[in-house]
Amino acid sequence: MITHLGKKAPDERERNSPAAALRYGAAWVAGATRTADARRAVHAFLALAVRTAQARVPQRAEQDAQLVVSELVANATRHAPGPCGLMLELSADRARLGITVWDTSPALPRVHERDGARVGGHGLYLVRACSRAVRAVAGPGGKRITAEVAL
Repeated sequence: MITHLGKKAPDERERNSPAAALRYGAAWVAGATRTADARRAVHAFLALAVRTAQARVPQRAEQDAQLVVSELVANATRHAPGPCGLMLELSADRARLGITVWDTSPALPRVHERDGARVGGHGLYLVRACSRAVRAVAGPGGKRITAEVAL
């Protein structure tokens, strides 16, 4: 099940100006997360950005964003019990896409040493390679990982 965060709070209504950041959010209940849904969300969000915000999104940037979302959502599904969520935010200058994935595990992700013989464990390398910046923050209810992809 996906719960869309489409309605704006009263204090956000003035953000409809062309310079305002575009945002999208979704949350999945435990066991219902699918990386394909997250990739489709990125595609739809960037298509909307092109139509409504006059953003230019090269195909390579969209592919990088979809790869980042796939890896982060797959890790949340694999390593954390409970629900998880996704927040996409296009910067006001339309040059960056912020991708935040949250889950219920407070354990921060570990980057493993490179090992070409190991199956799995390479996702954070891919996320870092496709992103300008990656931040992970643990909190009392879990963690948030935010990646910034250049458009």
